Amino acid sequence: MFEPSVYKARRAALIQKLAAMGIHDGVALFPGNRESPMNYADNTYRFRQDSSFLYYFGLAEPGMAAAIDLASEKSVLFADDISLDDMVWTGPKASVREQADSAGIDAAEPLSTLSGFCAAKRMLYLPPYRMDIQAQLAELTGVALGAVPGGASMELIRAVIAMREIKEDREIERIERAVDCSIDMHLAVITTAKPGMSEAQLMALAYREALTGGGMPSFPPIATTRGSVLHNHGYGNTLTDGGLFLLDAGAETDDGYSGDLTSTFPIGRRYNDRQRAVYQIVLDAGRAASQAIAPGVPYRQAHFAAARVIAQGLKGLGLMKGDMEAAVADGAHALFFPHGVGHQMGLDVHDLEALGEIHVGYPEGEHKSAQFGLKSLRMAKPVRAGMVLTVEPGIYFIEGLIDIWKREGKFTQYINYAELESWRALGGFRNEEDWLVSQSGARRLGKPFDKSIAAMEGYRGA
Repeated sequence: MFEPSVYKARRAALIQKLAAMGIHDGVALFPGNRESPMNYADNTYRFRQDSSFLYYFGLAEPGMAAAIDLASEKSVLFADDISLDDMVWTGPKASVREQADSAGIDAAEPLSTLSGFCAAKRMLYLPPYRMDIQAQLAELTGVALGAVPGGASMELIRAVIAMREIKEDREIERIERAVDCSIDMHLAVITTAKPGMSEAQLMALAYREALTGGGMPSFPPIATTRGSVLHNHGYGNTLTDGGLFLLDAGAETDDGYSGDLTSTFPIGRRYNDRQRAVYQIVLDAGRAASQAIAPGVPYRQAHFAAARVIAQGLKGLGLMKGDMEAAVADGAHALFFPHGVGHQMGLDVHDLEALGEIHVGYPEGEHKSAQFGLKSLRMAKPVRAGMVLTVEPGIYFIEGLIDIWKREGKFTQYINYAELESWRALGGFRNEEDWLVSQSGARRLGKPFDKSIAAMEGYRGA
């Protein structure tokens, strides 16, 4: 946690933002997350507090709720002190009053009083992403369970996004710490991997580094020999010489800030000629995207900067043909690059997306494209100094997608399907780095981590 004044200042700023939107009374309610049982009540998944609750109240204990009375500008923590029986299992814990003081919260009340506190008041809440919280909100508001998401306050959503997406210096320090630990995760895997090992063994290495760094992985890592499956969360394959390994993994600090990196390296000591050529294109695409980042510039431009480099590079390999500007505009490159170039990052590894991807990543009133590939662009709006963004271009040889497009005769003016046949088993390549938007451009976060071909082969002992 930060010092109490940080959370008091954030809540005061939120009140001011809502007042500027014409909201001067009512309750801004922030339900904290609860324990979630795996298979019986006492065997739970790892607890993770709601990120907006962390941002405004700082407390990482389950079973809490907090509210801001917008008229009085007072904040209240609703929670129960642990029982004697609980204390036997958990050890002593700070009282609810003591926890409230640690976050500068004005009052502390039993959780049972929350309903009375909210009664007959306008209630503002964020979209729930857990069914237990949705049920809690249904009980508090008196509306049908299914109607709860639609009742989320757009004013509160906009105010929270405006605050959380611009990182304070103290947050940047935490994020950079997470990125440093993420780099350790990647280097441990890159330098240890060898033919005959299992994906699960390398997954365990990544977890060990995250835990050693004081936190946990910021999301379930992707540690795979099948990089063409974008979100492959199975770990049953064995590494074979001549193949590739893709690691998409990041660390989370003990107070919730994230890192998110991707590396693609040869399982043997060197990339083969085709792997080397495609990997270099991905590196070049990342460089082009990061150079396009500047305050006021839509992040969509960074995406297209990467897409153009990918298309032109694949044309140079004989896999695409024709006018590459037109190919990118039409979406032909998405056969190889079917996702957006990045997303915001902070307390969430995909920061704020629980509040609605369209609200987080797009200007008000703008809709997402329906075009394949482009519709997966999470972040398109103009960036601002203080935002933290991932840059993660990739090239994938997705055999099922190739088969479908070839059978449909899709984009034959741009895609050389005959040449593509001998490349289709190459797999997937992605490179991801984390960037802080500055006043003049962007700065890569984290300690030095050379991803060049020579460096990656050097890590492998070549």
